[in-house]
Amino acid sequence: MNLGRVLAVPLAVGRRLLSALPAVFAIVALTFVLMRVLPGDPASLFASSPGAGAQEIAAIRARLGLDKPIPAQFALYLRDVARGDLGMSMTTGQPVLRDLAQRLPASLELTGCAFILSLLVSLPMGIAAALRPGSLVDHAARLICTLGIALPTFVTGLLLVYVFYYLAGWAPDPTGRLDVFVTPPPEVTGFLLIDTLLAGDRAAFGAAFAQLVLPSCTLMLFVVAPLARITRASMLAVLRGDYVRAAEAMGLSRRRVVLGVALRNALLPVLSISGTVVSSMLGASVLVEKVFAWPGIASYSVDALMSGDYAPVQGFVLVMACIYVVVNLAIDLLYRVADPRVSLA
Repeated sequence: MNLGRVLAVPLAVGRRLLSALPAVFAIVALTFVLMRVLPGDPASLFASSPGAGAQEIAAIRARLGLDKPIPAQFALYLRDVARGDLGMSMTTGQPVLRDLAQRLPASLELTGCAFILSLLVSLPMGIAAALRPGSLVDHAARLICTLGIALPTFVTGLLLVYVFYYLAGWAPDPTGRLDVFVTPPPEVTGFLLIDTLLAGDRAAFGAAFAQLVLPSCTLMLFVVAPLARITRASMLAVLRGDYVRAAEAMGLSRRRVVLGVALRNALLPVLSISGTVVSSMLGASVLVEKVFAWPGIASYSVDALMSGDYAPVQGFVLVMACIYVVVNLAIDLLYRVADPRVSLA
């Protein structure tokens, strides 16, 4: 095997990661400056008493480094980030990196389950609408897509809670990842569904899964519209292709033509939009986590922002930027697997 071909993918991945560093740096710098120019003084907010004196406030400002010019503060912040230190949260009293590590699995579990669910719903919906354009199925798919776009995520979440928890009583209390009467499993990965399976606790797994259903459905409805619409449009274009007609002329079954020939080529635009969809889900998870009291990093950053706590917000933005880079790189790799003609360079 040619050594150059073996090393081509790792080198291309390294180049992509290096090319993303300026964008991550710009996002971190912009967030840092915005947090400093917002109204309010964190030192006054975190003083021991509302009527704290000037000396106490000055001491807090010196401890937070707020008494230095903004360029000097930013240089110190970059030095700390390079060391793996994202600062201390004045709200929780713990290192921001520890808080984010504890809460990140909850957000990733919610977003990952919602994305998988959206693919399971949007792909069949888009395929069915493309196979019968103008039919009742096509109109129903358009209606669902329109509702998903028109309704804000917090409205969708509140409606689901009202219908399935308050009226029907099918869903558990929307109060976090696990019912208070269920013993949590030993923490191994931080993902409750995985940890409960590793512990062999079926009751805890069922409880964790039940708590995850409504928030996942809320996020799913937010992104099912673009995925279903791009699947429908891509399938319609592919089904008119000459190679699909050639496959039909060869006597292949309709199912094999649709799933084996047309769908594989139609998935390429779906992969392209998946990166944008995942980033949109990460942004929308802020409202979903607040509605369902989900202990993720999005709700953590919102609470810190409301308290004027700089470090958690800056750490949250940095983590989101890194996740966005990794997700887009994974999409590019999958795109290359689906179409070997595509180059990562």
